[in-house]
Amino acid sequence: MELRQVRYFLALAEECHFGRAAARLHVAQPALSQQIKQLERELGTPLFHRSTRHVELTEAGRELTGYARTLLAEAERARVHMTELATGRAGRVSVGFIGTATYDVLPRVARTVRAQLPEITLELRGELLTPQLVDGLLDGTYDLTVLRSGSAPDTVSITPLRTETLVAVLPTSHPLASRRQISLAALSDEPFVVHPAGTRSAMHDRVLSACRRAGFEPPSLVEVGETATLVVLVAAGHGVALVPESVQSLRLDGVTYVPLAEKETVGLVLGRRATHQAPAAQQVAAVIEECVRA
Repeated sequence: MELRQVRYFLALAEECHFGRAAARLHVAQPALSQQIKQLERELGTPLFHRSTRHVELTEAGRELTGYARTLLAEAERARVHMTELATGRAGRVSVGFIGTATYDVLPRVARTVRAQLPEITLELRGELLTPQLVDGLLDGTYDLTVLRSGSAPDTVSITPLRTETLVAVLPTSHPLASRRQISLAALSDEPFVVHPAGTRSAMHDRVLSACRRAGFEPPSLVEVGETATLVVLVAAGHGVALVPESVQSLRLDGVTYVPLAEKETVGLVLGRRATHQAPAAQQVAAVIEECVRA
């Protein structure tokens, strides 16, 4: 049973007249009659009672009407969905976010995609480290990643999103917490709470390099994987920290964010595989760029 036959059957079932049904379908009446007869042969039962003046559905024809309407509706749904997939208006897209982008970028992206691309299903993972994001991008876990610059291989295509200034995170009770800004060197005697060392985090080396430029090495380090946990440990008095300014959207009792006199910055980028991407992923990538740069 072909969709064309189903359309012809429904037109005749609704018009109960070969001439009117043929005109509605923009086909010749003999062609319509031939398709209906062929459908009846395939189904093994007559669908219409015919006379010189009247066309009427048989019991089988009445039963088939509901199925036929469902078939055509599903076919149209499939056509629309395939068009949406081809144009990036539908699909499933997985996005991973560096910890510091979890607090301001991720919520904006989720809201915007829901409003502008409601047929796209987003899988969002936040509070990840850059090496995890790169690995996830390469093995297909993520279609897109928001991560730190300077840490992706050539197989990853990078789009710069923004440059962020580092700020100090101090316990609210710290003597310098009330200052409008502080020199990084003023923290030279403080233990630092940092992200993991080595290849596990892009921020670890950035923070220690900034300290060296200020003329000191932190006396001790407390390593922690998640940015939210890092801020909590500062609030608990385990040390001080440096974070991108966007982390200030993470408001916790017991901590104060203080600008630095020095301008230390880190870059935020959008990563994607250099190979072909699905249209839906391209649409979400455009939304991420819009949300970060707005």
